[in-house]
Amino acid sequence: MTTDLKQIGERIKGLREALGYSPEKMASILELKVDDYLAYEEGTKDISISVLQRIEKEFNIDLSTLLFGTEPKMSSYFITRKDKGLSVERVSAYKYQSLTAGFTNNIAEVFIVTVEPKPMDEDFFKNTHPGQEFNMVLEGSMMIHINGKNHILNEGDSIYFDSTLPHGMKALNDKPVKFLAVILHP
Repeated sequence: MTTDLKQIGERIKGLREALGYSPEKMASILELKVDDYLAYEEGTKDISISVLQRIEKEFNIDLSTLLFGTEPKMSSYFITRKDKGLSVERVSAYKYQSLTAGFTNNIAEVFIVTVEPKPMDEDFFKNTHPGQEFNMVLEGSMMIHINGKNHILNEGDSIYFDSTLPHGMKALNDKPVKFLAVILHP
């Protein structure tokens, strides 16, 4: 049971930090003593279902998220701290870090994408999806292939395009490229 309490406490602390609240503010919102709230965060005090339900209601977070560890989903705003976005590798050379994974009903997906360098003679990994896409190079240089044409983008350059067209990216100069990708849903 101690491990479960610690994990629940870590999730509550993560929620508080994502909201940018102090322990004192969180305790006040939940109508708890600060010492009790901190003991819940540390996992040193058994947390009642009524307190968990208060957190669920106040922050629109599913109770199972608090109990079992699925990511909290926010409906008014969601903050992603530097280098803390949910990370996934879709294909071997592409690493995606989601900046919007914690927001419900979003109309756009925002990622920091890192593409590792590959030999220039290797084919582009081409993708298509509904909507439109915006890419802005944050570090490095890339070649972006859109509908049969290649374009070079350097740090600070951006492109906005119809993402139903076949498109793919390659890192240039034998260095990874990091770019902001905003994918707008139709």
